[in-house]
Amino acid sequence: MISVKNIRKVFGQLEVLKGINLDIESNQVVSIVGASGAGKTTLLQIMGSLLNPSSGDVLIDGANICLMTDKELSSFRNEKIGFVFQQHHLLPEFTAFENVCIPGYIARKDNREVEQQAKELLELLGLSHRLSHRPQELSGGEQQRVAIARALINNPSVIFADEPSGNLDSHNKQELHSLFFKLRDQFGHTFVVVTHDLELAKMSDRIITLNDGQVVNG
Repeated sequence: MISVKNIRKVFGQLEVLKGINLDIESNQVVSIVGASGAGKTTLLQIMGSLLNPSSGDVLIDGANICLMTDKELSSFRNEKIGFVFQQHHLLPEFTAFENVCIPGYIARKDNREVEQQAKELLELLGLSHRLSHRPQELSGGEQQRVAIARALINNPSVIFADEPSGNLDSHNKQELHSLFFKLRDQFGHTFVVVTHDLELAKMSDRIITLNDGQVVNG
């Protein structure tokens, strides 16, 4: 489903990624682990089309995102990719429900269809009683679940998550990790997760270990 071919990334004189080759199957939860500075987030951002590689190719569902124009990439990202970050990046002036709907509106889907799906996702994630609450009225775990619902609203092929449980307490962290597997089983989503959390990594279908910009395991 995702094919990474000889990806290199150089910042000035520093080569952060040194020829990464990976294939990731669909319907899996894949963890990317490694020490700080190993290149995990850089790789995730390149796979998620947020950062251009210095060389190499990334194919998602057979489409080479490295050859797309900005306009093509923006459309592809909205349709095929969901993101969950350590900082949830919810828009504070909008309710939980409105935050989830926004990517669907951007994709110009039928408003009634988007809103129905948003309600269903928030109900699935245990937030049906929080639809009208703004982010500052939600707990950290609730905010992160809203961010996950937002990532899922356009039914993407893959969800990229960067330290998604990094700011959560142990209870919310465990709930979030279990949620990834529930969503994989129910909807067939693929999750690619950068994490320092060994508990999540051990639960994953596959662990990819980076060291000094190279894949050393997985």
